[in-house]
Amino acid sequence: MPEAGPGRSTLEPARLRPRGVRLGERQGLGKIDLRGDPQDRAFMTAVGRVLDLLLPSEPGTSASQERIAALWLGPDQWLLTGPASDLAPLLGPLREALADVHAAITEVTDGRVAFRLAGPSARDVLAKGCPLDLHPRAFPVGSCAQSLLAKAAVLIHLLDDDRERGPGFDVYVARSFAHYLWLWLEDAGREYGVQIEPVT
Repeated sequence: MPEAGPGRSTLEPARLRPRGVRLGERQGLGKIDLRGDPQDRAFMTAVGRVLDLLLPSEPGTSASQERIAALWLGPDQWLLTGPASDLAPLLGPLREALADVHAAITEVTDGRVAFRLAGPSARDVLAKGCPLDLHPRAFPVGSCAQSLLAKAAVLIHLLDDDRERGPGFDVYVARSFAHYLWLWLEDAGREYGVQIEPVT
């Protein structure tokens, strides 16, 4: 991972200011790419039974149950995320449940890196390089969208939005762009007193 990652930043950690931002790499996060027909009741039912959640069908939305989340990527595609220790054991049951259904299940944990960007100024940092409207009215908690951030293709997911601590975003990027994007986020957050901290 980038040399400026958690525990190796050249920036001195400081007390979070009212307009501060926190940045860290999500460690131990599993990822599964799931494809299927949402109009196929057998597919939706089988997935629902294994994950104990209903896959989101509306563009730009997500669904979660316990520590597992399903992010809408397209009309027939979702990204399942969660601690690898929780997600990996679901691969077998998913494949078994969908054996007779037109679907595709791909383990993509190593293909993408997820950064957690949080704090009162998190939206300001993203706005420096992303064309998405991330205002709470347009991008409420649970929203997710694929876009560009500093010219890198990303998936942005808003997990929470605390009045005092600010919003918390997960930013997914291809591993080949992770070093570049980390440095960009660190630099973009510098004026807000970016703090580097580990994230699970």
